[in-house]
Amino acid sequence: MVQKSTTVSYKDLTQIPLTHLKGVGPALQKKLANLNIHHPLDLLFHLPFRYQDRTHVTSIAGLQVGSDVVIEGHILGSAIVFGRRRSLLVKIQDQSGIATLRFFHFSGAQKNSLVEGRRIRCFGEVRWGRSGIELYHPEYKIIGEQDQFPSSKTLTPIYPSTDGLQQNRLRSIIEQALILLKQGAYLKDYFPAKLNQEFSTHSLKDALLYIHQPPKNAQLDKLEAGLHPTQQRLAFEELLAHYLCLRRLRENAQQDKAPPLNADTKLIPALLQNLPFKLTKAQQKVFSDVCKDLATNKPMLRLIQGDVGSGKTIVAILAALQTTGNGYQVAVMAPTEILAEQHFLNFSELLKNLDAEIAFLSGKVKGTKRAEALALIGNGQAHIVIGTHALFQEEVIFKRLGLMVIDEQHRFGVHQRLALREKGQNHGLSPHQLIMTATPIPRTLMMSAYADLDCSIIDELPPGRSPVNTVLIAENRRPQVIERIQDACASGRQAYWVCTLIEESEVLQCQAAEVTFAKLQQQLQHIEVGLIHGRMNAREKSEIMGRFKTGSIKLLVATTVIEVGVDVPNASLMIIENPERLGLAQLHQLRGRVGRGSEKSHCLLLYQSPLSELGKQRLEIMRGSNDGFYIAQKDLEIRGPGEVLGIRQTGLMEYKIANLSRDSHLLDNIKAWAENLREQHPANIDPLIERWLSVKQQYGNV
Repeated sequence: MVQKSTTVSYKDLTQIPLTHLKGVGPALQKKLANLNIHHPLDLLFHLPFRYQDRTHVTSIAGLQVGSDVVIEGHILGSAIVFGRRRSLLVKIQDQSGIATLRFFHFSGAQKNSLVEGRRIRCFGEVRWGRSGIELYHPEYKIIGEQDQFPSSKTLTPIYPSTDGLQQNRLRSIIEQALILLKQGAYLKDYFPAKLNQEFSTHSLKDALLYIHQPPKNAQLDKLEAGLHPTQQRLAFEELLAHYLCLRRLRENAQQDKAPPLNADTKLIPALLQNLPFKLTKAQQKVFSDVCKDLATNKPMLRLIQGDVGSGKTIVAILAALQTTGNGYQVAVMAPTEILAEQHFLNFSELLKNLDAEIAFLSGKVKGTKRAEALALIGNGQAHIVIGTHALFQEEVIFKRLGLMVIDEQHRFGVHQRLALREKGQNHGLSPHQLIMTATPIPRTLMMSAYADLDCSIIDELPPGRSPVNTVLIAENRRPQVIERIQDACASGRQAYWVCTLIEESEVLQCQAAEVTFAKLQQQLQHIEVGLIHGRMNAREKSEIMGRFKTGSIKLLVATTVIEVGVDVPNASLMIIENPERLGLAQLHQLRGRVGRGSEKSHCLLLYQSPLSELGKQRLEIMRGSNDGFYIAQKDLEIRGPGEVLGIRQTGLMEYKIANLSRDSHLLDNIKAWAENLREQHPANIDPLIERWLSVKQQYGNV
């Protein structure tokens, strides 16, 4: 029940403090805040991600291992037993048989309540234990002899939770918010009537009540799949809110002024004339888009997509020259030290005969070198500044930042990108932004995650590139892999050996690479083997990469630090150990380190047997396709957007009910209805965004 107060109107769910709900004190209020729940309206939009059917009792004789069940019976007795772990065992009996409840965590009061003869109803997963059929830590209730079943008339929702917040407690709080809704609390439906008719749905109120408390005859399979009409109606509203938010960000950015950077008539033609290759038509088209954007006084917000090896870097260099030719500085930011160094080498090599001072800054640049770099950036002598997240630091002050180039942008958190943008706001001007990614973004993500950006695609590879042949090889065929390396190196080629680990720990990854390095040195004594990983200092990494580029190192053992940016055309063989542990997009990026010359290249995926069905499916996708967009789409379907783009950290993509793979069919209508709201119901937009994104709007300036 809700604790009533004469001073609070229960019509507005955003004005009721959570502490007015029964059982919510300051400690629980803090835990709810961790779930972005700040008032009862947030409770209504904290949606279940699955359901349990507790609406009927299963006889003990009918229990099946692995199923979630409700059982009911009389307690025969309880005892504390000692094995590897102390546990409380409670035997219960119904008319068909006997089962055991096992508790590893229990109190004296709990043990004393579970006494012989009492009637108990419990819910849990059936397991096979030492005493036969067992339920571990079931939810239970002591009931009277007269209590009738079912006590639950609806399916039981399971909610996203946080440490120390049990499902029972969370359900009881949400039920109080549902009671307020049923009693007539105010809930605004921001959909035009025609849109609700198009969905053939109930009202927003009915949809929420149904999703939180589906009747016991509800189609559980549809609910579990997220395809029930009420779920689809809410998914559409959430996707619409995200789209409107991104359009709002775009409009806000367009209100800023940027320095107009006219097409450079000296530096760019000089560079193009000296290039050892010709730009592809796709590169020319994309640079034309960038060139036009830079010439306006509105900040450019352009995303360049291009598969691995398609030549995005040269477009960034051309954009940088257009900027420096107008007297402004360029910041080029990369997510890893190796990629930043690669950009520094590429920019330095291609611009060596042009008037362009290039500075490098990373966290590992220290002492006088750091002081010199900071001085060059601050006085404007450094025309192009290349670095890692070190460019965000407060001590880094640009004199006239006109362009930000962000490579592999999804690796950066929102706060970091915002910090760099603020650095460029000189004299009321915002810098242009050019964002590059070699992770092809499926159309569904483009419409939802990047609706605030203009997009250009480099959709052809430079001539002479050959598709990489991908082969799956089980770990027990490792000797054959060693032979392949010997053959490749004997014919003048080079190879990569990439080590992966399930653990996120960089230390453990580096240790694994060091062990593999030592083994391969023993097995390939006539071949120069190198090692590179994230815990080496910049000088060591630079030296190893330099020796690999010149060909003195024939086999490079590495962690996934070489995923992006490394360009050694002579390397034609890539071995990826334990590929089943990586996402498809990351595997595709790694594979893109070979196939950069005219020689036929191969990627060997050295997997551990037995592979799971999902593991087989994923590796077969890699073997069957070199198409980055196809692979990215499959990665999205398998892992979801948060994993694919690494954007859980950004706060812009955490959906409550929408699923971009499942709900992609809704996206075509999103754009049209967004325009409808903007034209006919503009007052509905802000509260709709606030409802679904709430605290995330702080990222609006990114």
